[in-house]
Amino acid sequence: MMTTGNLLLALIGTAVSLCLLRLLFRKTGPFHLLKGWWRSTQDWFYVYQVLKVPEFNDAVQENPLYRRVSVYLNSLPSLEESDFTNLFAGKKPNDILLHLDPNQTIDDVFLGARLSWTNDQRRDRRAFVLRIRRADKMSILRPYLQHIHAVSDEIDRKKRDLKLHINVDDGGSGRWRSVPFTHPSTLDTIAMEPDLKDKVKSDLESFLKAKQYYHRLGRVWKRSFLLYGPSGTGKSSFVAAMANFLGYDVYDIDLSKVKDDADLKLLLMDTTAKSVVVMEDLDRFLASKSTALSLSGILNFMDGILSSCCAEERIMVFTMNSKEHVDAAIMRPGRVDVHIHFPLCDFSAFKNLANSYLGVKDHKLFPQVEEIFQGGASLSPAEIGELMIANRNSPSRALKSVITALQTDGSAAKIGRRLSHDGLRKPGDESADSSGVFLKDSNAMKDLRKLYGLLRMKSTRKTPSFDEDSGQ
Repeated sequence: MMTTGNLLLALIGTAVSLCLLRLLFRKTGPFHLLKGWWRSTQDWFYVYQVLKVPEFNDAVQENPLYRRVSVYLNSLPSLEESDFTNLFAGKKPNDILLHLDPNQTIDDVFLGARLSWTNDQRRDRRAFVLRIRRADKMSILRPYLQHIHAVSDEIDRKKRDLKLHINVDDGGSGRWRSVPFTHPSTLDTIAMEPDLKDKVKSDLESFLKAKQYYHRLGRVWKRSFLLYGPSGTGKSSFVAAMANFLGYDVYDIDLSKVKDDADLKLLLMDTTAKSVVVMEDLDRFLASKSTALSLSGILNFMDGILSSCCAEERIMVFTMNSKEHVDAAIMRPGRVDVHIHFPLCDFSAFKNLANSYLGVKDHKLFPQVEEIFQGGASLSPAEIGELMIANRNSPSRALKSVITALQTDGSAAKIGRRLSHDGLRKPGDESADSSGVFLKDSNAMKDLRKLYGLLRMKSTRKTPSFDEDSGQ
């Protein structure tokens, strides 16, 4: 049986062993000293080349590569493990940034090759000095510099402050006015089917990495989306989510303020790369028969010669309530690459909304809601979202308010179908409400709105479509 003295000796021995191991493996300990000595010994058998990246060139012009290297090096994991690192507060709350110390050296590994960087800072100049084996230079230097460009661009994209630009017609020199873009919508928060959302994310991620691919094909590095569906189905929120996902600015073109075709071209010329260019309610504008803009002008804006020169690294987005009566020339591949349908809510979208707005994944009232949806009733995501926000402190009350609204809409839909059977609805009738239900008697339509609210017919399309052109 172990005595108290033996137990005490064992504890002391364990503590001493741990201290020795800590001293042995610490960065200033024998293990790391031996590792450094072995690395220095290996260096005797290799020929190294030193490359310098100065902050300024001989003409005292800023060297863009210096900033890119700085961003890249400050993101390396080896910087966190170094003995000397500067800490700075970032722009965002709880954001801590790491920066190299003057004359500090850190290591990097790329494609199996070991490289080292030194932050050379002197009184009259600053530069980053790269030390690379001559045998590795020919095979990895160019890919390594391209890797630095890609990583720094990705970091800048995530950190940049986004802006929302709107076109103005005030006679001044500038065509755009901007405000900070702080829309909170993300692809994770929008109400969309998971499969469709994954396809959108994959498409956008592929676009970000496809610059060389587009150029190899001789095509402009841009992507065009058509978002169509009734009002309140989340098209504008989706545009904001795309911008936040990409880290792109947003240029929102108000077509009513565009003077003519030439003015629309100038607006495109004044946009910048890494931006989402939005043209909302295009179908309504075309239906208004505006004399300021021609169809030819809009088509040239979408894929004309100017677009090929000024739309590089941009996402073009066009929104419509319906694309059925829009000229087919606008829809052709090349002008629109991706079509996404935003329908009225079904039960699957309702569950996503309940989870986002109320934190409810399942509820005893869900079967009743599903039954009402199956009966043909439907509301827009915006309408359901507002009901949930107003009753967010009581999920049961919120769901009951949605059920009441759906039952009202379902009753209106039934009467609308009965009226159509009685001959009040005729194909081609030009009198129609905003929901697409055609009525011959305008007084009957007013009575229906008064009794049952806005009359809607359920969309014939149950799920969104994600139809890319076959050439992509």
